[in-house]
Amino acid sequence: MSQLRGGGVAPRSPFPLLPLRTGVLFPGTSITLPVGRSRSVALLADIKAGAILGVVAQRDPRVEDPQRDDLHDIGVFARVVDVARVANGGYRLTLEGLDRMVLTALVQHDPYWLAEGNVAPEFAGDAEEGRVVATALRDRARELGPQLGSNLADVAAAKIEPGSYADLIAAALGMSTDKEMQVLSELRVVPRVKLVAELLNEAVHLADLKRKADADVRKEIGKNQRDAILREQIRALQRQLGDEGDDLSALRRRLDEAGLSEEARTVVDRELRRMESMNPQQAEHHVIRTYLEWIADLPWSKRAGSAGASEAEQHTLSGTDLDAVAKKLDEDHRGLDDVKRRILEHMAVLKLAGKTRATILCLAGPPGVGKTSLGQSIADATGRPLVRISLGGVHDESELRGHRRTYVGALPGRIIHAMKKAKVKNPVILLDEIDKLGTSYRGSPEAALLEILDPEQNKTFQDHYLELPFDLSEVLFVCTANDLSSLSAPLRDRLEVIEISGYTADEKTAIARSHLIPKHLREHAIDPSALTITDVALAAILRDYTREAGVRQLGRELTKLCRALALEVARASDGKLPRLHVDVDDLPKYLGKARFFSEIAERTQVPGVATGLAWTPVGGDILFIETSRMPGKGRLEITGQLGDVMKESAKAALTYVRSHAEEIGVDVAQLEQEDLHIHVPAGGVPKDGPSAGVTMFTALTSLLSGRRVRSDTAMTGECTLRGRVLPVGGIKSKVLAAHRAGITRVILPQKNARDLEDVPKEVRDHLTIILADDMSQVIAAALEETPVTPTLGSGGLATPGFGSSGTT
Repeated sequence: MSQLRGGGVAPRSPFPLLPLRTGVLFPGTSITLPVGRSRSVALLADIKAGAILGVVAQRDPRVEDPQRDDLHDIGVFARVVDVARVANGGYRLTLEGLDRMVLTALVQHDPYWLAEGNVAPEFAGDAEEGRVVATALRDRARELGPQLGSNLADVAAAKIEPGSYADLIAAALGMSTDKEMQVLSELRVVPRVKLVAELLNEAVHLADLKRKADADVRKEIGKNQRDAILREQIRALQRQLGDEGDDLSALRRRLDEAGLSEEARTVVDRELRRMESMNPQQAEHHVIRTYLEWIADLPWSKRAGSAGASEAEQHTLSGTDLDAVAKKLDEDHRGLDDVKRRILEHMAVLKLAGKTRATILCLAGPPGVGKTSLGQSIADATGRPLVRISLGGVHDESELRGHRRTYVGALPGRIIHAMKKAKVKNPVILLDEIDKLGTSYRGSPEAALLEILDPEQNKTFQDHYLELPFDLSEVLFVCTANDLSSLSAPLRDRLEVIEISGYTADEKTAIARSHLIPKHLREHAIDPSALTITDVALAAILRDYTREAGVRQLGRELTKLCRALALEVARASDGKLPRLHVDVDDLPKYLGKARFFSEIAERTQVPGVATGLAWTPVGGDILFIETSRMPGKGRLEITGQLGDVMKESAKAALTYVRSHAEEIGVDVAQLEQEDLHIHVPAGGVPKDGPSAGVTMFTALTSLLSGRRVRSDTAMTGECTLRGRVLPVGGIKSKVLAAHRAGITRVILPQKNARDLEDVPKEVRDHLTIILADDMSQVIAAALEETPVTPTLGSGGLATPGFGSSGTT
């Protein structure tokens, strides 16, 4: 056992240990601290005054149950001077530091900590140098003690050896735990004294900065109070002299330069007179001033490209090079020919006439096809600023029209905010997710859009806050939506809808090569030459890992590849740039197993299953309709959470089969002894619409005739009781979905032939399109020639398939 310098003998290992969350106990000093941690309380219940224990600081004060790595290596042996109970059940403990300790291990945690350690050796070094640096430290402490407001002057008078004197100074400075641990961990006396001298100078410097900051704050407060009094006196004199302050003059000048309408000028003059007659301390003075500043900030007459516009806006529409604009649109977006043509037509009118009335374009299509980014391209092409307003979840009319000034904190609505942000009266305003508007007791924001998006009315749009007509007739509104069926008929009537059905595989490949891959490589700070994806691998990603109309999921898959390459770059230790060559065989390694596969052949290998085409808000998809027969009494069961329209189609299909039983080889008498079941998988998803009739007719005919539906064929269309095939909508989306799913033959209504012009030529070239106006033509094209002997219960596979959700 070692004799401690402060008196007493170092305890045998293991000895009780008391971790401190914050603060450091130095040898030769005393501290009093509260103890409330359960293990520390258990320790104090077992020891008495005079006991010796180990004290060590935690590295992180937030740790409740510290382990060995959570504690510093150097602590102190301390004597318990006093232990007192306090009201909250804890203890107040007074300790006296004796000598430094090297903590070697924690050997027990319950009921309190026990540790192993030894007295830390202290290296005195050159005694003469130690006395010299200690004397210098003592003189400095005696000189600076009053500036720090501590007991440094008393400590400076102590006559003790240099190492202990440095500990006393460090304890008196009240530093952070990290800095105190630097001193405690220094076992060499001379470096310790020098370190404390540096910390003393730093503390004096910080104290000087704090005193200076406090003085500046007091001086600034006094100046502000004096300025406020003087300003009020100036206002009083100006009111007596009939003059007005500079701030009011500046506001009046801004209003004069705003180019206000006659009605707005009248209102502004009236409000200015009211404000001049009020005391600036009145609450209404501030309300009127805010109102006038909003009016001054709005672009009443300033247009993009006009005099006074910013340098970025000096694009004169009348001199626009339409070929250059077309080239810019082609560079930004692949495909979307209808949208580009409509933009060029709009700009052609601007070029010829100089102006045109408000145009409201609505880009409708599934997610990920570039509707929002197309708005930015339109703004760039027309030389106008773009302001985006997200309408998703907006359920209060005041969000668009603003709040009346009678309400506290009233402000204009989003439309006026957008005009203020645009700073011109002819910007491009992108109304994003217009089909996601909500409705509540506060009113319908969709109804507010009826005025905003009406070219005949928005010239005199009135915000509730302004209560002044504001001209929106020169704004180019661009709306985006996934599903227009949720919009009211009056609102749809105001929109010029442009359908964006999605991209073909070739277009997706081109988008990936020209836009997505370079973009993600830049975002991951990777050299473009480091990643190589073969055409076959990219086609496999489109086929096996994505099944979407847009390219959003494709972007996520390419992000995975870039992350894999980023990991190899970060791990490279030789400084060489890794290369990632991705082929088909590498995809499972980077992207995981394939998520999509074609099951059409498997589904249609028995009679009674037909593949239909459906339209959903997220693009076209394929839809399986399954039928089965069983002993019964001629009843028809329909499942799959179908709407009324699809249920009626199923009943009409059965009626058609019964009425044409002899033609398709069905025994009507046998039908009276069997029940039929029609099921559309993915029953958890509601499905309804008029375009499943042909598919249901075909599935029932297949079941009852025993002829399988061709596995390479999908169909869409509605059918009458007499077998006439009626046209349906969404042809482009449905045909693209069939192409994505590997279908090679598509049966469409004859009257939908004109809609095939919207389908890209490269898709039409890969498909055999069969046009039919009678169910006999559909059955002849869809069913195989050789019948399969049907059995009761056949034709209905219960496995739910992909692509069975949405509205047909």
